[in-house]
Amino acid sequence: MEFGLTEEEHAVQRRARAFAEKELQPRAAELDRSGKFPLDITKRMAELKFLGLPFPLTYSGSNSTFLSYILMLEELSRASASIGCICVADLISMFAIYSAGTEAQKERYLRPLCEGTKLGAFALTEHEAGSDPASLESTALHEGDEYLLNGRKAYITNTAVADIYVVFAYTAQSGRKEGISAFILEKGMKGFSFEKREDLLGLRGCIVGSLQFTDCRVPEENRLGTEGAGLRLALATLDRDRIAMGSVGVGITQACLDASRSYAKERKQFAQPIARFQAIQFMLADMALELEAARLLTYKAAYLADTGEKCTKEAAMAKLYASEVAQRAAIHAVQIHGGYGCTKRCPAERYYRDAKLLSIVVGTSEIQRMVIAREDLRS
Repeated sequence: MEFGLTEEEHAVQRRARAFAEKELQPRAAELDRSGKFPLDITKRMAELKFLGLPFPLTYSGSNSTFLSYILMLEELSRASASIGCICVADLISMFAIYSAGTEAQKERYLRPLCEGTKLGAFALTEHEAGSDPASLESTALHEGDEYLLNGRKAYITNTAVADIYVVFAYTAQSGRKEGISAFILEKGMKGFSFEKREDLLGLRGCIVGSLQFTDCRVPEENRLGTEGAGLRLALATLDRDRIAMGSVGVGITQACLDASRSYAKERKQFAQPIARFQAIQFMLADMALELEAARLLTYKAAYLADTGEKCTKEAAMAKLYASEVAQRAAIHAVQIHGGYGCTKRCPAERYYRDAKLLSIVVGTSEIQRMVIAREDLRS
């Protein structure tokens, strides 16, 4: 069994780490405090060719592996999980267009997304359709060569700051799963507006909010894939989404271990560094152990995605385990930092909030367990 990375993957990892340490880490706390969208950072990531990594050169991508993207995402999330999640929302909009789009759609929408001149968002979730996407209430009725889109999307990352949106709605009045279709929308379309931004517990550098569609006329040429195939596209995209979020969890866990190890060596009590106390050592050991397990699960899922194999179970495992490991690591990090760990000055406090939110997004831990069990029972 081969556990090594290719030289290209190592190169991506090194570039991402250097960027994260030099340009992201110094600004991570301020991004969390201000909640201001870091447009300059997304532009810088575009310059570094990070955003289109796993897509073909034909569309201005880098033709790298999906694992390369996961390595990049881990390094960015180690410095700022908010930046990681901004990238993930952009990625899955690109993946949906690449998977189901026509050549004209890829040229018009995928290319600028890969170049980073435009930012993407993926709009599936609604207030009454979170864990169960088949409960969508948004509708897109076919009228001539257009669709009349009505509805509301909730908890959408990159809302209001994205330029291109992949939106899901029912095109069949029967309300069956086969009636969900996907569409590409652009900011500025008549009848497409933004509602309030959410004041989140964690990942506060992300812009998350609601989209409103009121008699929004979408050209038929903007339908993504065949009519009624939207749910299958959404589920396939969620596999990549979950692997990517697993990588964000690995990044948070690595950050927790880094900060805790450093602090434990410096902080003295009873005339010695607290790293000499067994209680602290056991917490550090658990963090290191679970970090490696989460990383391997995530890399395996990314490898399967690269080979074209079905990875629904592995993606759910990676997201579930990495997000829960991140929470445990953050709890340990706050504990090791003591009183300081409970202040906004300590990065562990931010890791704690980010890790908790990670266990909710892209399917809660309970939903991931349901997916894993369902896939396992099929074998």
